[in-house]
Amino acid sequence: MAASSLRWSSHVLLLAWFIVLPSVVSASALERLFAPKSEPWDRWVQHEVSDRRQISHDTWDRFLDTYVMRSGDGVMRVAYGLVSDQDRALLDEYISRLGATPISSYSRAEQFAYWVNLYNALTVRVVLDHYPVMSIRDIDISPGLFADGPWRKALVAVEGEQLRLDDIEHRILRPIWGDPRIHYAVNCAAVGCPNLQSVAFTAENTERLLEAAARDYVNHSRGVRIDQGRIMVSSIYNWFMSDFDRNGGVIEHIKRYAEPGLLAEIEGIERIHDYEYDWSLNTSSKQDG
Repeated sequence: MAASSLRWSSHVLLLAWFIVLPSVVSASALERLFAPKSEPWDRWVQHEVSDRRQISHDTWDRFLDTYVMRSGDGVMRVAYGLVSDQDRALLDEYISRLGATPISSYSRAEQFAYWVNLYNALTVRVVLDHYPVMSIRDIDISPGLFADGPWRKALVAVEGEQLRLDDIEHRILRPIWGDPRIHYAVNCAAVGCPNLQSVAFTAENTERLLEAAARDYVNHSRGVRIDQGRIMVSSIYNWFMSDFDRNGGVIEHIKRYAEPGLLAEIEGIERIHDYEYDWSLNTSSKQDG
């Protein structure tokens, strides 16, 4: 998810550190305190169990196939600088079509794919709107004095509701589905984030993509690495620890997806030593055309 979209200002953190929080609070606990909470928006709980309609994500599928590529370091990167005017217009049309979809009348499986694809398409579009940038956190369009990034800016209207990226991730996907693998599905355009998939989510492929994305991230050094017998993990596992705690905790979650070599290194480790994250933009190193 995605990740996902952690926003806070260094100014706010400093104020909280020096004025509000006692000195015994760790930096990781402080970051977790300011991470977005999972707060359900009941408006979006409605769905139709028996509905069999499918939403086409072919336009998004073609965009991903054209512009998302795996680099040598294992990170799926987006060739933002190569996106043609025609494909940009098609992306806008796709987002507008999703916004006009009465999603509350669809099945839960269709809804999940819809919200993940909408989130990721909006993220790519907001980066394209401001490209080139070094990090998505440099796109400070969210309202508020200490706003950081685009996550709190209304970017699309669905069923008459103005929605922000924060709403989709933290008020719809996380609380309604309660699945920590959501963080491997939504992408925040950062190198440290789980990969943006090269295909669109659908009701049929969601489970396969979630499992593959979890395994891919856990076994990549930006997700989990062992340093002198100590386990270092992505800050995603800190910011959204409560999501993983409901499913046995972060280390147990990691063990579930760890390949044999990593699993052998983790055995006997009972606590996480530190958290890391790279906010650099997930742009392709390929030269812009």
